[in-house]
Amino acid sequence: MKKILSLSAAIAALALSFSLPAAAQAPDEATMKLGQRVFLMCRSCHSTEKDGRHKVGPNLNGLFGAKAGTKEGFKYSDVVAKSGITWSEETINEWLVKPKDFLPGNKMAFAGVPKEPDRKALIAYLKIQTGAK
Repeated sequence: MKKILSLSAAIAALALSFSLPAAAQAPDEATMKLGQRVFLMCRSCHSTEKDGRHKVGPNLNGLFGAKAGTKEGFKYSDVVAKSGITWSEETINEWLVKPKDFLPGNKMAFAGVPKEPDRKALIAYLKIQTGAK
C-alpha cells in the first residue's frame, strides 16, 4: 500500500511540474474585469453574442481564426475584404494598437488601445465572449 501511495504522489508531482502554457490557461478574474472595461469602448459598434446583430462594426462572434472581411451581412471596406488576414491573438493585438496604421484605408473610426496590458486583457475577454476555442 505504501508503494502505491508513493507512486501516486510521484505521478501527482510530475503532473504538477507540467503546467499549461499561459495561452491555454483561463484568464484570471482581474484580467477579465479589465478586458470587460476596455470592451466598453468597443461595444457601441460591436456585439459578441452568437447570432448577434451587426452594428456600425461587425458582430465579433467567431472572430478568432476567421478571415477578415468575411462576416456575412456586413459591408466591409475593400481593404479589409481583400486583406487576407486571419484573426489571431497576434493580428488582433497589432490591429488594436492603431487600426488605421495596421491596415491603411479601413473604415474603422477608432484610435486604438495604446496600452499593451489593456490590449492583452481585451483579447482574453474577447476569446471568452466570442466563443474562441
